[in-house]
Amino acid sequence: MTLQSLLSPAHRRFVRRQAPARNTSLSGMAWHRFRRNKLSMASLAVIGLFVLVALLGYLITPDPTPYCNQQYLELATLKPLSKIQFTYVDDGLPQPPSNPLRTMLHGRPLGLTAIPTYRTTPVGDSLDIEAYTGSTPNNGPLRRVARAQVADQRTRTFILGTDGYGRDVLSMIIIGSRVSLSVGFIAVLIALLIGITLGALAAYHGGWVDNLITWFINVVWSIPTVLLVIAITFALGKGFWQVFIAVGLTMWVDIARVVRGQVYSIKEKEYVEAARALGLSPFRTIFRHILPNITGAIIVVAASNFASAILLEAGLSFLGIGVQPPMPSWGTMVKENYSYILLDSAYLALLPGLAIMLLVLAFMLLGNGIRDALDIKS
Repeated sequence: MTLQSLLSPAHRRFVRRQAPARNTSLSGMAWHRFRRNKLSMASLAVIGLFVLVALLGYLITPDPTPYCNQQYLELATLKPLSKIQFTYVDDGLPQPPSNPLRTMLHGRPLGLTAIPTYRTTPVGDSLDIEAYTGSTPNNGPLRRVARAQVADQRTRTFILGTDGYGRDVLSMIIIGSRVSLSVGFIAVLIALLIGITLGALAAYHGGWVDNLITWFINVVWSIPTVLLVIAITFALGKGFWQVFIAVGLTMWVDIARVVRGQVYSIKEKEYVEAARALGLSPFRTIFRHILPNITGAIIVVAASNFASAILLEAGLSFLGIGVQPPMPSWGTMVKENYSYILLDSAYLALLPGLAIMLLVLAFMLLGNGIRDALDIKS
């Protein structure tokens, strides 16, 4: 009789969960420890949800028009879950091609005239459509159209309401997630490319190379990040891609400092000395033998920088020098609606702010979870 046979089935399952297999790889053990961190797994799920929503884009937005910019001024600042009847009239507008991939990436024009409708009255072969005005009594303008022109009549629910221009808030938040995630991904990619290269070269070669690169790092480090981003943005101009480059060019310093310290700590190891003795080039030694051993530290810093990039983009858009209208951005939404905080529509500014907070918090918790999972001391 073995010791395990004396345990109950529940205790056996507990033991198996707590102790990974003997032949588990280091990455497998790190993943096992990461999964036991509930906050990190929850943050990973939140990030995955935001990524999925951003990828689907216009396929799931209630307003599939480009930039979700379909405006109905008579529907301004509707409360969440408001229901409005729409009548869609075929006025001979060019019909957009049916291409799911193109729609997912860029949206599609409506192709019909959408009339927010208060009521319709049949008149022979025509319909009298009284447009919705939101006032009491309604007293909307009447339009008579042939029944053959009416393509559809349905009630639309604005789940998160509308903004001051009558645009659907939920659609703008969904497409705004694309901007935040794209800025984070591309900016971190640029920062990794610059930071890893300069940090590794400085530590590996030492001497005047290290002194020169360290001096440059300290100069950039001494400039406030926001001011540097604003200066680069003014130099490159306002726009979508300019924000990516501006944020990326200011975030490489953290990565360079971490990589320099890590490479300094391991460049005298036996396997690095062996690579030098075999005559391998510095490039191959650094990128094939040194960098794979400091990947954990780089991932942790990259996760933190991802959160910082999202905040920087939101701040630039709030100041009006980031992503430009009509492209939706969470920072722009806060800027356009922050005056409603003092009124009864504070949710217009709080909802995009909540989205920024959730995504930034998720990346910070993810970075902490990765750091704990890769901590060799524990």
